[in-house]
Amino acid sequence: MASRFQAVALVASPSYPNSIAWSDDNFIAVASAHLVTILNPAVPYGPRGLIRVPTCEPYPIGCVNREDLFTNCMLPAALSRDRRPCVRSISWSPIGMAPNYGCLLAVCTVEGRVKIYRPPFCDFSAEWVEVVDISDRLYDYLAKINFGELDNTPSEFSHGQPIIQGCADERPKSCANDLPNSGTLKQYKRRKVNVTTYNIKDSETFQDQLSNPINRGSTTAGSDHENKIDRRRTTKVLGNCTLPLITAEIYASRCAMLSSLVIAWSPVLWLPSKICSAPENDSSNGFSILAVGGKSGKISIWRINVPQYYSIEHSRVPTTVTFVGLLQAHNSWVTTISLALLGSKSNPQVLLASGSSDGSVRIWIGKGEELLEPSGANNAPFSLLKEVVSVNCVPISVLSLAVPVQTMHKMLLAVGKGSGSFEVWTADISSSKFDKACLYDAHDCVVTGLAWAFDGCCLYSCGQENYVRAWVLHGSALCEVSIPSNTPGLRSSNDLPNVFVSCLGVAASPGNIALAMVRNVDGDSLDPMYEGRLQKAVVEFLWIGGQQKDILSPSSSDFTSEAFLGFSANELNCWESDILWYLTKYENLDNPLVVWDIVAALLAFKQSAPKYMDRILVKWLSVTFLGSYTGLSIGEVLTCIPENFSKITSRQLHLLNIICRRVILSDVKAEEINCKVNLGGSAAAKAEHLTLWIELLFSSEKELRERLVGFSLATFINRLSDSTTMFSRPGFWYPVGVEQMELWIALNHDHVRDQLKVLASEVRKHEIRLQSSEYGVEEQCIYCSESVTFDSPEVAHCHCPNSTDETVQIYQMARCAVSMQVCPAIPLWFCKCCCRRASKLPPETLFTLPGYPLDFKSLTESSVKEIPTKPLCPFCGIPLQRLQPDFLLSPSPV
Repeated sequence: MASRFQAVALVASPSYPNSIAWSDDNFIAVASAHLVTILNPAVPYGPRGLIRVPTCEPYPIGCVNREDLFTNCMLPAALSRDRRPCVRSISWSPIGMAPNYGCLLAVCTVEGRVKIYRPPFCDFSAEWVEVVDISDRLYDYLAKINFGELDNTPSEFSHGQPIIQGCADERPKSCANDLPNSGTLKQYKRRKVNVTTYNIKDSETFQDQLSNPINRGSTTAGSDHENKIDRRRTTKVLGNCTLPLITAEIYASRCAMLSSLVIAWSPVLWLPSKICSAPENDSSNGFSILAVGGKSGKISIWRINVPQYYSIEHSRVPTTVTFVGLLQAHNSWVTTISLALLGSKSNPQVLLASGSSDGSVRIWIGKGEELLEPSGANNAPFSLLKEVVSVNCVPISVLSLAVPVQTMHKMLLAVGKGSGSFEVWTADISSSKFDKACLYDAHDCVVTGLAWAFDGCCLYSCGQENYVRAWVLHGSALCEVSIPSNTPGLRSSNDLPNVFVSCLGVAASPGNIALAMVRNVDGDSLDPMYEGRLQKAVVEFLWIGGQQKDILSPSSSDFTSEAFLGFSANELNCWESDILWYLTKYENLDNPLVVWDIVAALLAFKQSAPKYMDRILVKWLSVTFLGSYTGLSIGEVLTCIPENFSKITSRQLHLLNIICRRVILSDVKAEEINCKVNLGGSAAAKAEHLTLWIELLFSSEKELRERLVGFSLATFINRLSDSTTMFSRPGFWYPVGVEQMELWIALNHDHVRDQLKVLASEVRKHEIRLQSSEYGVEEQCIYCSESVTFDSPEVAHCHCPNSTDETVQIYQMARCAVSMQVCPAIPLWFCKCCCRRASKLPPETLFTLPGYPLDFKSLTESSVKEIPTKPLCPFCGIPLQRLQPDFLLSPSPV
């Protein structure tokens, strides 16, 4: 039996499949009843984020005659009584979609409403902030085209009133489906009595009742201001029932079109500038697709652009949302959707897999450039690739689509069914060859979760009967394997129940080293007064790094077959292979540098088996920085690495710095490390191996700083020679702090490369331009306005005289990690790894350098004039963020 290494309780129970999702920036979201709870797996018992789902008012789609109430198509709406809000589906966007470079969260409720939320990075609140209401946008579009119906002129209206589009704020008290949005229990009971004593002969109130669909709308921050005003103006008129009289079939069709069931995001598509000329509303040439499936069998396709610039000071960074079209995917409810990215960067394509309540599963493909243009109703830019499962009596519950990195055109699709079975399909998209790998009766109840891991090698499934299983794909067959039961370091967990009745979702961490699942607790086994009120469900975390698989060729092992800390030799080899695999995977710039799970696993092994951890790091360092594993000791490897820094990519240096700071020097405060690194001394180190690691960290960060300084100075010189160059728009980089960089070169004249000295001498030839406010200004203390001298790239000191006496007060101020200027008294970007701050963002080019440039001037001349910024730490490469108080939720990339 697998052992959890940490667990956390929830105050509400999930009810639908795929109720848990793990984001690219290391957040976990759980859909439970009327709440979405957001957790940080690094501190699961710490602060949480929250999304409360409100009740919503109905969309005014029309009303029907009394005699049509009991027709087949009207029964679901007429008999619906449960109006309590509940979350049905959640999905994280890729990283970089939020205004602060984080992830957006899309939420779909049982009422069919879909909204997008962002983290409250500047709001000092635990509750996440609504960005846009997708359902409102969909209703506006459908109302504009009259729901795609041919007859655009209704034959009659209730009470002879004209059609009025808007959202009613008041409804008749006799409405049968009217549960209170807010109010006292007495109001609720009075309305409940009205339901039971409803007079069916009252045709007017009966029509009012039928004008209340099961989909409800609300005015949101994402809606247009004009629509808000129009809806308020029509409130009183709608209270007197001014909706058009329509047939029962039309009413049911409109309800189905507005009733969303499931949502899913695609990875970000980056199109070349010559194809995507669209920086509209400050958007970039990158975008993600949000697919929303509904009861009508249609999938609405939405394009959400990546923000052109990021900010932590305010939330006014626009989010551009464009309706692309409607895809008639099935003839019944769309119950699950999964998307993946296929193809190269020059020709990206989107794969969309959809499952339905009629048992069918279809795979669609859409080209990147076709998704830029809106297609309209029933004409989404997706074409059917294959119907892998035809219509049958078993509904589809979950889908999981994966495209392995090793193969450009291979696709893996896992299909979970309501019968408890699941099947796996493999496909070669280039040849349109689809093969059914296997079909397994894995669970006794509905399959509620499927998650691929280890680049499509492993599949994890869970069912409503509370079983979680692991599978390994060998060719065209699946083999069940046990989930690793040993953990590298078992954390102390609070007393949480271990009696569960169902499992409603699994999710793998960004590094695929950990697995999270959400289980409903058996309330009958708990104390109803205490535990039963606060422990409705539990999120469990398992280590899966030691999973048996053939993802890499077997590596030689020095371990015997005897157990080591409870691990077998095979398990230790698996752990080693997994960590090395994903450290290599993160060298790909397309993968955000979020390595919490790998760092946590290495820290656990550091405490329990330090020699084993050293063995893993020696192998990684030898292969990455020396070219091969030659069996050198860790001291010899650390001594030889700095000689090859000029040939190492920036991403590899970032990974090295993270390992140094968060694993090896985890017991030392980051500020103390920064001071030691800045002074270049490691005499305070207590052990010889720590001395070598600190010297290695110093050399690595010095290499990255030289690249940043050289690129900035060369860009400054080239811009002076180009009279047409203008200063950048928001989201684009230009050199700042040139004077401070020149001073840094002078302070380290004997330790920097000759190319930087030459660039600094050329900069001095432009003293007049350098003194302008555009590139360099005289630095002043942010407390007393006294001038500040430059003596360190990390901090600045000011000796301010006290006005009351003759004493001198010393102020210490942080310097920007990018420009070396004194940071102003505004919200700053913060790195959770090295604890540096930045007021300016670094250029994106810095993170793509394959090594130390032979000529910075030629590099900047060949680059585009407008260089985008990237909210990443120039020394660690992890996403920057706004430093939050301890009582508020924030992500932990490391």
